[in-house]
Amino acid sequence: MTIFKEKVSEEFLTVAETKEILEDLEMERAAEEDREMRYELKRAIEHVNRFAVLDPEESLQLVEDLEELEKVDTPTAYKIANLRPLDRDELRAVFAQERYTLDGGELDEILNIVKQYA
Repeated sequence: MTIFKEKVSEEFLTVAETKEILEDLEMERAAEEDREMRYELKRAIEHVNRFAVLDPEESLQLVEDLEELEKVDTPTAYKIANLRPLDRDELRAVFAQERYTLDGGELDEILNIVKQYA
């Protein structure tokens, strides 16, 4: 017998949005003395605290600015917003799975938008 998992829904989040959600969850867990945080939750909180540089509104604005570009779809915009690549090589790694490649001008256009939020 094979067990299949059904994807009920999918929502893209930036690291900053995730940090906000996990902070609320951490406060909720801290209020309950008899309830410990699981290892995975602790690690996730450590991760977002380390890598969330922008606030949620700024990160969503970055995603919107990236989505206005022709070659950047929604999942890629969130990936770029979360990674915030600083040079062409890092940005090319984001597009490595795509069936198309970007020229230098397109890469620079994306990097200029990212640099506005650095």
